[in-house]
Amino acid sequence: MSQSKDITVRHESASEKLQKKRKHLILDFISGKKRSFMEHHSRILDDYFIEKLESSIVDSEIDITRNPYAIIALGGYGRKEQCIHSDVDLLFLFEKNVPDEADDIIQKIVYPLWDIGLEVGHSTRSLKECVSLSGDDFVILNSVLDARFICGMSILYSELMRQIREKVIRDKSDKIIKCLVQSGIKRHDRFGDSASLLEPNIKEGQGGLRDYHTMLWIARIKYNIKQPRDLEYYGCLSHSEFQILKEALSFIWNVRNRLHYIAGRRCDQLYFEYQTELANALNLRKQNGLQPVERFLAKLHSRMEVVKQQYLMFISEQAYTEKSKLSKKLNTQTQINGLAQINNIEVKRGMLNFVSSEAILDSPDLLIKVFEESARLQVPLSSEAKRQLKEFIYLIDDDFRNSSFALKSFERILFAPPTTIDVLNDMLSTGFLVRFIPEFKNIVNRIQFDEYHLYPVARHSLLTVQTIKKFGTSEDKTEDQLCGNLYKELSNKRLLLWAALFHDIGKGEPAGGHSQRGAQIVNDILKKRGFKKSDIETIAFLINEHLFLIKTASRRDLNDEGTAITCAGKIKDIERLIMLYLLTVSDSISTGPKAWNKWTAALLRDLFLTVLNILKKGELATGEVVETVNKKKEEVLLSASSLQARQELELLFKVMSPRYLLYASTYDILEHIELYKSLGNADFVWKVTRSSDSNTRAVTICAIDRPGLFSKISGIFTLNSIDILDTQAYTWRNNIALDIFKVKPPPDQIFETERWDRAEENLKSALAGELNLAEALKEKMSAYQSVRPRASKRPSRIVVDNESSSFFTIIEIFAYDFPGLLFRITDALFRCGLDVWVSKISTKVDQVVDVFYIRDFDGQKVDAPDRVLAIKKAIAEVLPETGI
Repeated sequence: MSQSKDITVRHESASEKLQKKRKHLILDFISGKKRSFMEHHSRILDDYFIEKLESSIVDSEIDITRNPYAIIALGGYGRKEQCIHSDVDLLFLFEKNVPDEADDIIQKIVYPLWDIGLEVGHSTRSLKECVSLSGDDFVILNSVLDARFICGMSILYSELMRQIREKVIRDKSDKIIKCLVQSGIKRHDRFGDSASLLEPNIKEGQGGLRDYHTMLWIARIKYNIKQPRDLEYYGCLSHSEFQILKEALSFIWNVRNRLHYIAGRRCDQLYFEYQTELANALNLRKQNGLQPVERFLAKLHSRMEVVKQQYLMFISEQAYTEKSKLSKKLNTQTQINGLAQINNIEVKRGMLNFVSSEAILDSPDLLIKVFEESARLQVPLSSEAKRQLKEFIYLIDDDFRNSSFALKSFERILFAPPTTIDVLNDMLSTGFLVRFIPEFKNIVNRIQFDEYHLYPVARHSLLTVQTIKKFGTSEDKTEDQLCGNLYKELSNKRLLLWAALFHDIGKGEPAGGHSQRGAQIVNDILKKRGFKKSDIETIAFLINEHLFLIKTASRRDLNDEGTAITCAGKIKDIERLIMLYLLTVSDSISTGPKAWNKWTAALLRDLFLTVLNILKKGELATGEVVETVNKKKEEVLLSASSLQARQELELLFKVMSPRYLLYASTYDILEHIELYKSLGNADFVWKVTRSSDSNTRAVTICAIDRPGLFSKISGIFTLNSIDILDTQAYTWRNNIALDIFKVKPPPDQIFETERWDRAEENLKSALAGELNLAEALKEKMSAYQSVRPRASKRPSRIVVDNESSSFFTIIEIFAYDFPGLLFRITDALFRCGLDVWVSKISTKVDQVVDVFYIRDFDGQKVDAPDRVLAIKKAIAEVLPETGI
């Protein structure tokens, strides 16, 4: 007799089906098989809610006919922009009061989504509540403006949108739009200009998706548009503008979804750690000297610039904007309006416009004249004027570029005082600048993939021009009046500003040093435009040498007279020196905070003033050096309170090196003598002095000299998280070492005294052989982990220079910083039988540059090829990824 078995067939739940569909959809998208991902993603979510609502209606105690309700998509889900890890925003809308049984429906529909890992934001409201809250809170209103019916009673959704328009929008439209614009300004201030940031926020930053959403919200308020395409239908955008915007948004959404996938979560900040992987995911290859990641960032920045510019044009035409007082004044000054109209340019509603398109065809010079008028009157171009510029930009040909009228007009724009209206940036964003100077094309949206350069090259170049023009004004970013005074007295500002505009033009070419390439490119550009030979030579010189002063200041011993003499010999002319200094300062400020800080500013200023003095008076003569040293000795001897004290000082002079007596100030010599007297039988004594601005500390260490002393001191500072900026080492003939370290203060300045006490005890232990520094630092290094990977991975590099100094071998080491780096290097130098006399710590892009002036233990330079190779090898062994 056969036995039958009951077989229970388990059907997939709605959430399981959704999970499976999402998995396949995401994999198809990542592999490039599925386009319109967000729309498909929204659709499968819709299917889930429809299925769940149908089953809940059957089981629910709520009668949908008596108390109608609907499920409505809000926010990005409502716009069908559902990205991989975006929140699913829902509104459970009831016609009447929300019943207690509503919780049961929500549990059945929402909880399964949480179980499969989706983030669901939901609200449950009656129709009346929803309308009331939307009127009180415009953030809620924004989400409702994006509302889309999913399932339930559709008439309820229609009634919601009708009441929102009649009871909220109709009477408050101007207030809502003003609020949206002001909210956008605050958002941009918080998240920055995404079109020119190293790690842009592709949603909230300027040029991000939220700018596009704001355009939609305003258009829905004003015109009740139903879909994005209506932006074109209602004349908010032209056909070409809508197509360009659509393409830009498509790219940004693609990036956002892939960013979500790589991060494994909702993420809109494009951190360095994701950028290379995203470039690879988009199948980008190295091209024209650009790495795949740099090509990716260039594409992204250009698309975000499109969104930014479309948003700004849209806001100026469709939304509330506060006009400047000058614009309002101009609007009523018929005399100025009339004067502009004579030139076929007029001021309307506080903005510049062309009188007609025909006028442009008759006189193409208007294409540059409108920018000149904008700079002169401090009035912005209207959106329509920008459209016409793009439409007629083809009229800018070689005859236009090389005409004396266009050149003079452009120079008037270049020299115009800095204002809130950035005319050069408008020229760049409309495409005029690239058309007028075609060589600019290769640096537009060119990104340098590092943590050093904040802006694309073209934007940085324009910012450098603006920074120079702000010297001596209330917006001057230097902390003294030196740059302002120099710029004010400069007789030929014209050459400096041309050099600033073109100083990085060479970065558009793939091979060789960009400074030398830039000088060659500019030579050709200026020749075509009829510049004088002497002017071309000066501008080319400034471009070719625009990194010379900052490299020298940050990597060479400024107390070595030879450093300044070498600079003076290269520059030769005082006016050129001033222009080169101003260009260097503005370039550094416009690069970012890693290129410009108080320490860098002080080094550069000291070098400039020293070179300036040499160019004015000539090199220091030997007699003058002797006179300087003798004067210091007399000043020190004046401090002696007795004949015996005077004799003791004279004995000390005999053990001090000539280099020390020449470069140490009288005040410092007296301080060092007191420190030496307090040494007694101790291994060392030190004194920590705050700088006047409290941003740095000077640590003067007087110690019995011994091999490896410098290495041990630097290791102790690293062990205590104290960053070294600069050092000077002097050795007296009585075996006394004076090491002067300029350092950053310890991280927690509240407990700074305790940190210095601990560091002092650590050094005592290290010198006594009780502390194994290498092991202690090894533990610190193993605990150290970068927050995220470096932007780029350049190999470490070692350069040995026996030419720049008459008395020292100079070793430059380019490497990524990590705790213990300085100790490792100085320990390697010690093991090679070398003494460190001077060290400089600076930066080159995103690497540190450690520079050491060294001699061997016999006091000689190291120039034998085999010893140089041995030194390089010893240092290379302690550095990662070294390219010798």
